[in-house]
Amino acid sequence: MSHIAVERNRRRQMNEHLKVLRSLTPCFYIKRGDQASIIGGVIEFIKELHQVHQALESQKRRKSLSPSPGPSPKTLQPAIHQLDSYSRIGTDNSFKELGASCNSSIADVEVKISGSNVILKVISHRILGQVAKIISVLESLSFEVLHLNISSMEDTVLYHFVVKIGLECQLSLEELAMKVQQSFSSETITAL
Repeated sequence: MSHIAVERNRRRQMNEHLKVLRSLTPCFYIKRGDQASIIGGVIEFIKELHQVHQALESQKRRKSLSPSPGPSPKTLQPAIHQLDSYSRIGTDNSFKELGASCNSSIADVEVKISGSNVILKVISHRILGQVAKIISVLESLSFEVLHLNISSMEDTVLYHFVVKIGLECQLSLEELAMKVQQSFSSETITAL
């Protein structure tokens, strides 16, 4: 009898937690009323909230920097995260958590290796046609865009790319971050 009572109590608690989660999540994230749909919808909602949080943090950082008309070589200092040595993006199977970033007052660019793909996050002010410029840069460097998610809040936008590394790509993560950052400058825009 006590095992049945414990199981009923767990089920009751689970149903209460699901009701709370459902009430805190906008309805369009939850497709059906079953447990898997509710949990899946909550996960998607939390991911979106995380992206908005990142965009707000980036906007806060950019406001603290002095405004300039475009990134200059002095402001484009790539930061390297957890790199053992000078590593290049390649197709070997030694995938570790590698990453680089290149930030300016115009945009924050972050690049990470994820399995056999590259995750590229760009946070900037809205600039008409900028996503097409970034895609053009990626394709010219032998990357294939597999997925693109765009989130925006007021005048700030977050581009989240998942890109496939081309066989002929011999670019380092730092170089990729720098090339994407340069797509925001007028010199690179006219060259593309």
